Amino acid sequence: MDIDIYDFDKTIVPFDSGSLFCVYCLLHYPYLFLVLPFFVPVLLIALILMLTKVISFTDFKKLCFLFVALIPLKKAVKGFWDKYDCKVHKWFYDRKRYAVVISASPDFLLDEIQKRLGFDKLICTRHNSKTGIIIGENCRDEEKVNRLYQEFDKDSINVIDVYSDSLTHDKPIFSLGKNCYHIVNSEKIPFHFDEVYTK
Repeated sequence: MDIDIYDFDKTIVPFDSGSLFCVYCLLHYPYLFLVLPFFVPVLLIALILMLTKVISFTDFKKLCFLFVALIPLKKAVKGFWDKYDCKVHKWFYDRKRYAVVISASPDFLLDEIQKRLGFDKLICTRHNSKTGIIIGENCRDEEKVNRLYQEFDKDSINVIDVYSDSLTHDKPIFSLGKNCYHIVNSEKIPFHFDEVYTK
């Protein structure tokens, strides 16, 4: 089966959906500001521990969405996409093949936009929707390829196009495609894998 692979944040949409969702929730559920004096120091300590490689990025990210336990999550997600689904790049609607979106963003946030956009497969970071804690690994870097092959037999798929804004983090999925597209300022910039990732 021929497939195309898409990153999501800053690729299909021009923003980081997880970060923007956090801001949206602070604005729409202002009582969250009451927990910020407790939450922010914990995040800052975790950030320092991550940068000094005491903990992993996944361990850090486990703390970022704990606030979802305090909000009506489904209502918040619906409201968020009611406001921002108009920002989806128009070229994404012109897809011609089986579309696999692979993202580090939370499943509780992207499940809704998958329904609205109707793309074929969503692979993203799994979270406990009641606590916000990550289940398993953060779907990032090489983990994107691992998750792809958990969903599809390696020999059953033929990756044609790969789209992402990140040359740094998405080398593993770019390596799978016949054609690579770097998303810059919402535009698709084609490139040859071997020319960008020199040995």
